[in-house]
Amino acid sequence: MMKKKLSTFVLALTMATGMLLAGCGGKEEAATKPTKKEATKSDEPVTLQFWDENAGPARTPVWEEVIKRFEEKNPNIDVEYVGIPNSSAKSKYDAAIAADDTPDIGSMQTTWLPEFSIREALLPLDSYFKKSDISKKINPSATGVNKKITQDGKLYGIPYAQNLDALWIRTDWFEQAGVQEPKTWDEFFTVIEKMRDEANNRYGFTIRGGAGASFTIQRAMFAYSGLDFFDKNGKTNINDPKHVEFVEKYFSYYDKLTPKSDITNGYKEMIAGFDTGVVAMVHHNPGSYGEHNKALPAGSYKLIPLPTTEKGQYVAEGGNAVNLGIFKSTEHADEAWKFVEFVNSEEAQSYWNQQTGQIPTNSDVLDDEWVQDAQHIKTAFEVYNNPDTKLYEPPFYLPDYRAILDGVVDPGVQAVMSGKMSAKDFLDEWAKAIEDSKEKYDKTFKK
Repeated sequence: MMKKKLSTFVLALTMATGMLLAGCGGKEEAATKPTKKEATKSDEPVTLQFWDENAGPARTPVWEEVIKRFEEKNPNIDVEYVGIPNSSAKSKYDAAIAADDTPDIGSMQTTWLPEFSIREALLPLDSYFKKSDISKKINPSATGVNKKITQDGKLYGIPYAQNLDALWIRTDWFEQAGVQEPKTWDEFFTVIEKMRDEANNRYGFTIRGGAGASFTIQRAMFAYSGLDFFDKNGKTNINDPKHVEFVEKYFSYYDKLTPKSDITNGYKEMIAGFDTGVVAMVHHNPGSYGEHNKALPAGSYKLIPLPTTEKGQYVAEGGNAVNLGIFKSTEHADEAWKFVEFVNSEEAQSYWNQQTGQIPTNSDVLDDEWVQDAQHIKTAFEVYNNPDTKLYEPPFYLPDYRAILDGVVDPGVQAVMSGKMSAKDFLDEWAKAIEDSKEKYDKTFKK
C-alpha cells in the first residue's frame, strides 16, 4: 500500500494519545451457538464464534472480509460470525453471560468493560498484549482508559477503532440556502430553523430519541457547557442549570423543526434520515461515513466538529472506543488471541476503518494514504490537535453506569420529548442515579 509520511498525522497521533479519546452506534432471530469443541491439538481445526455488536448492511460485509483474510492466514481456524443489531447488543451479551453461553470473542463498547469484568466474564489480555508486536502500535491512551476503568486495573478489551462525536451536514443544501456551517451552539440552533424546508419535506436536524439517545444528549450537553462530569465536591454536573437550559431548548425543536419519528429513532434510523434527504444535519461520528459514502454524491456532505462552548472551546467525551474482548469460557484462548491480534494489525485495521470511517488505533495506519486524504478523519484530528480542546471523563468505572444510560436516560429522553417530563426533572433523576451509584461504589470499592 502506498504511504505518505506526513508529519501532521504523526502529530495527530501524539496529541490524541496524550488525551482520553472520544467516541459511537429491530429484532433479529436468536443466534444458536454451536456446542464448543473439546480442546484440540494446535494443528487440528478450531472454530471460534465472534459476535459483532453493530451488525448491518454497512458493517457485516466488512467483518466478513476481515474474517476471510484471517482464515486465509490461519487455515486451521474457522471464525463463525454472529451479527447483532446495535440496539439489542448489550441485552444479548447480558443474557449470554447470565446463561454462561458466551462466544469466544466479542466486539464491545468501552462502557461495557467494567461490568463484564466484575461479572468475571472476560479473559484478562495483559500477558497476550505485552508479548505482541501490536502493544507497540495500539494507542496507549485508549488501552490506558480500558485498564483505568476496571476494578483490578487489567486490560480486558483491545480498541480497534475510536471516535469523535461531530456533525454530518449536507453541504450542497447549505450552499443552496446560503447558510454558513455552525461553529457555536447559538449558530447551530439558528441553522436548524433556517434549514427547515417544508416545500421539500426537509428538516434542519434529527434528534436521537430511541436506543442510544443517552450518548448523544450527554455529549451534546457537555460540549455546550464545558463542565466536568463531577464538580470539586464530587457532585455530578448532570443537572447543572446550563444543562437544564440546553436540554429545554434542544428538545423544544422536536416535531416542529425535526421529524416526528425522532422519538423512536436509533442510530440506523437517524442516519437513514440523513442519507435519504430528510435532514440537513445529524449528530453522530466518523463511523457512519460508509453509509454516507454509498448513499450520497461525493462533495454533497462533510463532517464538522460539534459547536464550541461560549468560550470557543471544543469539548468531547473521553474514552469511548470499540474493542475486542475474549470471553473467559473460551476453550481456544490462544486462537482467539490470534484473531484479536489480526484485527488490530495494520492490514485489518486499515481496511476496517477505511470502510467504516472510524479512527484507527494502530499508529502504522496513520501513514496510510486514505487516512491523510479522508476529510472526516482530518476533522477529527483537528479537534484532537487543538491545544484548547477539553475532554471530560464520565464515570465508566461505575458497574451500573451503562445500565443508568439504558434504563434511566434513554426513556427519560423520550419522556421529555413527549412532554411527560420536564428537562429539570429528567436531569435531576439522571443525576440522582449517578450519585447513588457513586456512593455505593465508594463504600464498596474505595478503602
